[in-house]
Amino acid sequence: MSIRVLVVDDQAMVREGFAALLGAQVDIEIVGQAEDGARAVEMAAEHRPDVVLMDVRMPVMDGLEAARIILADTPEAGQSVPHVLMLTTFDVDDYVYDALKIGASGFLLKDALADELVAAVRIVAAGDALLAPSVTKRLIEQFAQSGPRPARSREKLDGLTEREREVMTLVGRGFSNHEIAADLFIAEQTVKTHVSKILAKLGLRDRVQMVVLAYDTGLVEPGG
Repeated sequence: MSIRVLVVDDQAMVREGFAALLGAQVDIEIVGQAEDGARAVEMAAEHRPDVVLMDVRMPVMDGLEAARIILADTPEAGQSVPHVLMLTTFDVDDYVYDALKIGASGFLLKDALADELVAAVRIVAAGDALLAPSVTKRLIEQFAQSGPRPARSREKLDGLTEREREVMTLVGRGFSNHEIAADLFIAEQTVKTHVSKILAKLGLRDRVQMVVLAYDTGLVEPGG
C-alpha cells in the first residue's frame, strides 16, 4: 500500500517541489498540499494521510498549532492519527521542544538531501521517530534546556528493569541503536526489543517521546 502524504508549506515552490519529489516514488502518494496550518488541519481530516510533512513557520496558523490539532484528533474506527514530520530551516528552532512534546514524530531540515527526505517519510510512516541525523544530539540538548518544564515523578519509570533504564538513558542522550548496543555490549536486535518494551510499558508513541520523558523525569540531565 502507498504511503499517503500531505505536504504543508506556505512557499508554493518549496511545497510543490517536495510534492513532486515524493510523488515520484512508487510507494508514496501525495493526497494534498496546504499553504498554511489551518488548511492543513482541514485536509488532514478530509484525506486521513499517513504522514503530514509540516513546515514549522507559516501564516494564519503555524505548524505547531496545526500539528497539535491533528495529533489530538480522535479517529474513527479503522483510521489512525497521522504521523507528523516537522520541517524547519534551522537546526535549532524555538518550536522543537513543544512539537516533540505534543507527539510530532521528528524534525528534518529543509536543506536535507532528496534521499533523506524520502527516507524520513518512510521512517515515520512505519511508526519510527526521526530527528535530522546531523543535529540529533545538539537538538536534544537544546529542547531539553528550553523553557520551564513541569517536573514529573520518576514513579512512572518504576516498571522498567535496570537494563531498560540504561537503554532509555542512552536513547535520551541521542544514541542510536547501534551505539547503544556497542556501549552496553549487547546485540542491536536486543536493543530494539528493549526499546519496544519501554515504549509499551510507558505508553509512549515513539522514540522521540521517550527522549522527552527521559529529560522530564530527570533520568537524563541537560549536558549529561
